[in-house]
Amino acid sequence: MRQVLLFFFALFSQWSFSQTARLTTPWTDQVNAQAPLPEYPRPQLVRSNWQNLNGQWDYAILPKGSLPETGFAGKITVPFPVESFLSGVQKTVGPENELWYEKTFELILDRREKRILLHFGASDWETEVWVNGVSIGKHQGGFDAFSFDITNQLAKGKTQKIRVRVWDPSDSGPQPRGKQVKDPKGIWYTPVTGIWQTVWLENVPESHISSSYSNTDWENGIQVFYPAVTGAKAVQEVEVLVKDGAAIVGTFKGKINAPLPVKLANPKAWSPDSPHLYEVVFRLLEGKKVIEEVKSYAAYRDIRMAKTPDGFQRMFLNGKPLFQYGPLDQGWWPDGLYTAPTDEALLFDIVKTQEMGFNMIRKHVKVEPARWYYHADRLGMLVWQDMPSGDMGNRWEVRPGVIREGVEKVRTAESEAIFKTEWKEIINEFKFFPSIVVWVPFNEAWGQFKTGEITKMTRDLDPSRLINSASGGNFEMEGSTVVGDILDLHNYPDPVMPDPKIFGENSIMVLGEFGGLGLPLEGHTWQQKDNWGYQSFTTAEELKARYSILIDDLAKYIPRGLAAAVYTQTTDVEIETNGLMTYDRQIIKIAVEELRKMHEKLYK
Repeated sequence: MRQVLLFFFALFSQWSFSQTARLTTPWTDQVNAQAPLPEYPRPQLVRSNWQNLNGQWDYAILPKGSLPETGFAGKITVPFPVESFLSGVQKTVGPENELWYEKTFELILDRREKRILLHFGASDWETEVWVNGVSIGKHQGGFDAFSFDITNQLAKGKTQKIRVRVWDPSDSGPQPRGKQVKDPKGIWYTPVTGIWQTVWLENVPESHISSSYSNTDWENGIQVFYPAVTGAKAVQEVEVLVKDGAAIVGTFKGKINAPLPVKLANPKAWSPDSPHLYEVVFRLLEGKKVIEEVKSYAAYRDIRMAKTPDGFQRMFLNGKPLFQYGPLDQGWWPDGLYTAPTDEALLFDIVKTQEMGFNMIRKHVKVEPARWYYHADRLGMLVWQDMPSGDMGNRWEVRPGVIREGVEKVRTAESEAIFKTEWKEIINEFKFFPSIVVWVPFNEAWGQFKTGEITKMTRDLDPSRLINSASGGNFEMEGSTVVGDILDLHNYPDPVMPDPKIFGENSIMVLGEFGGLGLPLEGHTWQQKDNWGYQSFTTAEELKARYSILIDDLAKYIPRGLAAAVYTQTTDVEIETNGLMTYDRQIIKIAVEELRKMHEKLYK
């Protein structure tokens, strides 16, 4: 009987109505469903020997605990979430079901004396993988990359088969999920299930460089590199070469899995005004033999808290105070949900943000593909990186101008472990990118717990950046000092700031969210009516006039100690219509040139 039921379940799911996009972007029709997102997915560590597995996979949605024994329901375009239009499926999975994928493909990589790694950019949330019928591992986490060495599971010949099972409890589980909910409304959006970043294969030697990051020793003109070698041998060394154009400006050769300090000749600083990147080459050596050579890049830049002559703590970039102003950026797409339709689309939001005169983006409760941060690096866009929220329910009291009074979430041991594991993975993976200058573990007390402990954990994992422990949330104190570097208030729509008499000596004072001015534009909204903004308008002229007042008011707080501000938001997202651009990226509501002119006063 069970087999019969599964057969009819699978048969029914093959019935596919003609999919209709609620909104399309300028890039929707540019997606090649056979080979979407063909770009190299890991620009921070580049090899030439790789194979992209994006494209058409088989899929099935089955009750949790079932197997796809009766076959698959149809085709899905990986890596677009199954709920998205661009996936070609546009169906909800839900926590009671599991999403299955399968792909048979021809391996084009050379296997002789090499290892084959299978990489997933991200898959939400619990992912189990089989290669040629053999289970090779399971991963929990929706925002961090993971990989498996599949060399020993490969079949003879070129033809190989990968099967993937994904389960996502959505907002019924304690895992980090950001804005996803089973019942989207208000500021909560469509759930995202399954693979949503590039799946790819890579050819590596037995001993190989598996990751790297670097830190700047600003006072001494040194860039310190930390390449990690997997399968290392005691006789091996790593050499790093730093290049500026064709010129080699620094080298160092040292022990494996040890810091490599490179003294730079005439260091060039990276900043929003001059986003200079050095080309980096790593060589893994065994005597005179080069085991492998991989390409990377680095930026010479320093971010820290320091006091200006007026007595306020501010953000210092490369030894100078810089007011940081940017939009809240949630990274959602009407056609691809979590996944931008093309690399050009992924780049578009950053370019427009920069053209508008912002120098920073707060990436809100979502983590982007590595290529997004690469684009931010090369364009010179500062980034505040949030941890995706989850396991909510604790109290948060809004009292503008003073410290929050609320309670922290009492999480289960499982919930704490899930959060800590994924936050650790996110920091370790993304601390490579110089554009990221602030880590934000918690937003508005959404699941906020053990703030002091999580702040210390963040500092231990990456002491080179600032920490905004509780953006608009419940602030934990150590004596008279807020835990972390930043005291961050949220207020809508008008700007406010923390009381400098209380906090000006010890914390950087920022306005982590404000604005939220809404303007729904017919033909460019997720739904036809009942759209939402913190304060709504009917014309672009009204919106511009109100926004101009907000900027004038914001500027008055800067000489009083305000060090940064975040406007909500870059684009409309589903029911929210308080973006500077429509959700489909078709219309910019206030002219780019006018925004840039308004913002100039903030940096003077």
